[in-house]
Amino acid sequence: MEKSRPRVILSGAISLDGKIATRTNDSKLSSQKDIQRVHKLRSSVDAILVGKNTVSRDNPLLTVRYAKGKNPIRIVLDSKGTIPITSKILQSSDKISTIIAVSKKITKKNLKKLEKFPVEIIISGTDSVNLKLLLKKLSKKKIKTILVEGGGTVNWEFVKQELFDEMILTLSPFLIGGEDSISYLRGTGFSKISNSPNLRLKSVKRLKNHLVLHYVKL
Repeated sequence: MEKSRPRVILSGAISLDGKIATRTNDSKLSSQKDIQRVHKLRSSVDAILVGKNTVSRDNPLLTVRYAKGKNPIRIVLDSKGTIPITSKILQSSDKISTIIAVSKKITKKNLKKLEKFPVEIIISGTDSVNLKLLLKKLSKKKIKTILVEGGGTVNWEFVKQELFDEMILTLSPFLIGGEDSISYLRGTGFSKISNSPNLRLKSVKRLKNHLVLHYVKL
C-alpha cells in the first residue's frame, strides 16, 4: 500500500450474478444482520465515500445507525457539483462532517450552491475528480481508512486504478439478470483476466443465506 494514501476498503452487496441493483433501481440485497455488520464496519473507519449517482439514486444518510460507534466523515465524488440541495447528506452536513470532491469543471453557480452548506469542498482534477490526487489530500487530513460504498462507476475506477486494499462483498441469494441492471463494476472492464488485481480470500462468514467474502489485494 502506498503511504501517500489512506487504506481503502471496497464494500457492497451483490446478487449471485454480480448485480447491485435491478433496472428499476431496487437494491435491497442485504439482510438485517448484514446491514448491522455494515454499520459496525462504518463505525470503524475514518471516512465513507460514494459518488453523486448513489446520492441522486438512493439519497443515503451514510451514518452509523444499526451499531454503536462514531459517524465517519462523508465524502461525495461530484465533479460538477450537481448534488441536489435536498439530499440528506447536504441537509445533515451541519451535524456530520462532509466533504464534496469536485473538479475544476464545476460551475460558479454550483460552487456557490455548495458554499451555502457547512461542507468542505476539495477541488481535485481538471475534468473529473482525480482519485489519486484526492486520496493524497485526504491522507494529509489524517484520514487513514476509507470505506467505498460506491455504485458500479465509482467501484470500477478504484479497481481499474488499483486504489484499494480490501474488498468486502456480501453475496446475496438472488438472481437479477438483465442488460440494464447495474453491475458491481461498470466502465469498460478488463480485456484479459490477467489484468485483474490479485486478491487473496481472507475470510468467509455465513449469515444464513448470505455469504460475506473478505478479500485483500496482494
